[in-house]
Amino acid sequence: MPSPLLHRARQTLSQAVSRYSTALQGSPSPAAAHHQTAVKTGLGQLQSLTAKLESRCLRVAVFGLVSRGKSAVINALVGENMLETGPLHGVTRWPRSVYWQPEVKGDLPWQIELIDTPGLDEVGGDLRADMAQTVATQADLILFVVSGDITQLEYEALLGLQRNQKPLLLVFNKIDLYPEVDRQAVYETLHRLRAELGQGNPSPPLAVDEVVTVAASPAAIRVRVEWPDGRTSEEWEAQPPQIEPLRRALLAIVAQDGAALVALNALRNARSIEGEMVGHVSRLHGDRADETIWQFAKYKAAAVALNPIAGLDLLGGVLIDLVMIRTLARLYGFPITGHEAGRLWRAILKSSGTLLLSEVGSGLLGAGKTTAALVTLVDSPSGVAALAGAMTAQASAAGYGSYAVGQAAKTYLEQGCTWGPEGVSATLAAILQETDASMTLARLRQEVQADLVEASAPRG
Repeated sequence: MPSPLLHRARQTLSQAVSRYSTALQGSPSPAAAHHQTAVKTGLGQLQSLTAKLESRCLRVAVFGLVSRGKSAVINALVGENMLETGPLHGVTRWPRSVYWQPEVKGDLPWQIELIDTPGLDEVGGDLRADMAQTVATQADLILFVVSGDITQLEYEALLGLQRNQKPLLLVFNKIDLYPEVDRQAVYETLHRLRAELGQGNPSPPLAVDEVVTVAASPAAIRVRVEWPDGRTSEEWEAQPPQIEPLRRALLAIVAQDGAALVALNALRNARSIEGEMVGHVSRLHGDRADETIWQFAKYKAAAVALNPIAGLDLLGGVLIDLVMIRTLARLYGFPITGHEAGRLWRAILKSSGTLLLSEVGSGLLGAGKTTAALVTLVDSPSGVAALAGAMTAQASAAGYGSYAVGQAAKTYLEQGCTWGPEGVSATLAAILQETDASMTLARLRQEVQADLVEASAPRG
C-alpha cells in the first residue's frame, strides 16, 4: 500500500505547482521578464521534488574528513566496489551517487541513494563547504564517518551539518584498528570536545542520533599456510567488511521513518523554494496589483460619498474591500487562507473605523448624514454645504482605508500562501504531528516545529 505521507506531500506539491503556473499567466513587461524566468525555475524544482516522492528514494549523504573511509563504507553497504578507494588523500573529488535497493520487509521497494562527498578538509575548502551545504540540504539523512580520535575540525563540521536539521548518524570506521573504542567512548569524546570548545565561546549542544561502529575495509591479516608437501608459508588474507551494524541501522530507519523523512525533507525544500518564488510573483504582478488597489479605492470613495445613509456606507465599503481582496488573490494566484483571514478582517475593520471616525468628526453620524441629504432636497445652502463637506471627508477616508486594506492584502497573501489547508507549511506541520515519535524523528520534529512557529508568527 502506498505511503499516505508520501501521497499527501505529493498532493501538496502538485497544488503548489498548479498555483504558480496560474500566477505565470499573462505577458509580463520586459522589466519583469526575469521574475517570470525565476518562477519557472522554481516550478521546475517543485516538479523535481514531486518526482522524488514518487520514486521512493531515501537520499543519504556521507560526509567526513579525508582518509576516513567514506567510499569504503558505501562499497561495503552495497556489497560491490563501486567507488574508487586508495591510500592517497582526496580520491573523491566531487559528489558521486551510488544506488542501493535493499529488501525492506512489509513495504513497497525502497531505493537508497548513497552520496559520496569530498573530504571536508581538502584544498579549496570554501568551494567544498558550499558543495557540502548543497548536498546536505538535498539529503534526507546524514552519515558522518570518523576513525581514531575525533578532532576539533570534525566536531565543528558535525555542528555545521546539524544546522541542516537532518537525522545524523556518526559512523566510527576502522574499528579493527581501534578495538577498544565503543559507542560510549565516542559519546564521551564528543562531550569533552564540547566542553573544551565552549570555553569563552559557548557552542550549541551536538545531537548525534546514533553511533555505529564498523570496519568497512579491515586490514588484511597474516595467516599460516600448510602445503601438502609439508612446507609452510605466511600470506596476507583480506578480511570481510564488518558493516552489518550500519546496514541494520539504515534498514530500520527506512522501514520505520523512510516515508516521513522523504516527505518532510521535500516539503521543507519546497518551503524554501516557494519563499523565493513568492517574491518574484509579487514583483511580476506588482504594477497591476497597485492599479487594482487604486481602482477599488476610487470605487469605494465614490460609493461611500454618494451613499446618503450612514451605516450603509460602512457596509458597502466593507463589501468593496472584500471584492478587492478576492481580485488580488486571483491576480497573484495565491489563496486566501484561514491563517491570514483574521489579520485581513482586522485591517478591514480598522479601515471602517477610520471612516466611522470621519463621520463622527463631521457631525454626520447616524441620522445627521441623512438629515443633511434631506435638507439638500429643499435647496438649503447650509444643507448643501454640510453634505458636500461630509462627502469630501468620507471619500478621503474611504479611499485611504481601501488603499491600506489592499496593501495589507498583498503582504498577507505573500506571507500566508504556504499556510492554506493544503499549503506546504500546513502539510509539513500536520505530518510532524501525525508521525510516530521515533528516536530518529524526535529531534528533527522539535527543531522543524520551532522553525514553523517562528515562520507563522505575526510580522509587521
